Amino acid sequence: MPFTLAEPHHSELVIRKSRFLGCVEPASGRDQALARVAELRQQHPDARHVCWALMAGGHSAANDDGEPSGTAGRPMLDVLRHQELEGVLATVVRYFGGVKLGAGGLVRAYTDAVAQAIADAARVPLVTTRRIRVTAPYAFEGVLRREIETQGAVLIDAQHARVVELTVELAEDAVPTFTARVADLSQGAATLDGA
Repeated sequence: MPFTLAEPHHSELVIRKSRFLGCVEPASGRDQALARVAELRQQHPDARHVCWALMAGGHSAANDDGEPSGTAGRPMLDVLRHQELEGVLATVVRYFGGVKLGAGGLVRAYTDAVAQAIADAARVPLVTTRRIRVTAPYAFEGVLRREIETQGAVLIDAQHARVVELTVELAEDAVPTFTARVADLSQGAATLDGA
């Protein structure tokens, strides 16, 4: 099951005089990630590298920011994958201490900085949801609203015209039960779009 993070978490490592400031935080996509990386560059103008990895569906990416290819961004992305995180940006700001770490040392440093930040982070299960529009005669509105609440769905919108139209959002795995209950409670009078 994929997870995301409730809030940002940080770590700090000092390895052979180099300082690695790690952070993992929720991020919805590449634009948000790039904006955050730009903020970090402004906050840390003396840092040699601001490496990052984003795990966000089709927006996943990694950047070594001048470190030898494959020694920073990709290992950071691998940590996010291994932890089954989605919608998460990992960043590591490196202040160079004057001692080269070699490719293996860099991979370990960037991996450890991200792993330590994740260790204390509150992981939140990612639940896939679906929006459904329920159209029914007014006589069934009350019973349908109670069922929406019982199923843990969220009422997004209610439109009242010739019939009542309720737009709800609920967990993907609850859709079959919800659909069956609505059909039963409305005696087949309700129609569902998106189910």
